[in-house]
Amino acid sequence: MNFRKPPFLTAERRHPPMLNFLVDPALLQPLVPAGTELDVWQGKTYASLVGFLFLQTRVCGLPIPFHRNFEEINVRFYVRRRVGHEERRGVVFVKELVPRFAIALVARTLYGERYLSTRMTHHVAAGPTGEPSAVSYAWWMHGQENKISVSAVGPATATAPGSEAEYITEHYWGYAQRPGGRTTEYHVRHPRWRVRTATSTRVEGDLTGTYGPVWSAILQTPPVSAFLVEGSPVDVSWGAPL
Repeated sequence: MNFRKPPFLTAERRHPPMLNFLVDPALLQPLVPAGTELDVWQGKTYASLVGFLFLQTRVCGLPIPFHRNFEEINVRFYVRRRVGHEERRGVVFVKELVPRFAIALVARTLYGERYLSTRMTHHVAAGPTGEPSAVSYAWWMHGQENKISVSAVGPATATAPGSEAEYITEHYWGYAQRPGGRTTEYHVRHPRWRVRTATSTRVEGDLTGTYGPVWSAILQTPPVSAFLVEGSPVDVSWGAPL
């Protein structure tokens, strides 16, 4: 009998704003983990600035005091890996921010992810129907506040097959580049997400202190698209070397 190993982490991942930018593939190529290749959509290469609210987080099935509910901000781009007849579409993180040092330390140690810990807050405003009408996430770096905000109206809907929204949200694998050229792969399981197209977006602060001048310039230009996603329960597998 084939038993699946219990996940490393389970949580509710809610209210993610996703701001999407076109980037030069030459910028991303040095960051592509061995064994994967850039995943493009209609000939375009994307990176996204994404926020999440993690709720009811458990590690190895156990709730960790003071580490159950927290924010995350990340910058990510998209890769794929062929395994037999299966195409695994995944994400690579340029940098991830969380408000708990222990979370950042575990992610760096076990997965090789580029995590930093810093002060963070969030705000969710409900619309007339009860769905969030505006979501913002803020973080502090070198004493300066930075913030991303997204507003949306109307109900969340399923992503259309072949759409840009489907391409952005339907990645179920994570890949991290380790020292010595090794790659860690892990599986992120969640149902298909329902999204709303953003009616307005805003990025505030000087992001240079967080992401450096090149990425700051990209992330402070108007995104080519933006979504406010419902989110869902997720579970994250243990990382495995390729």
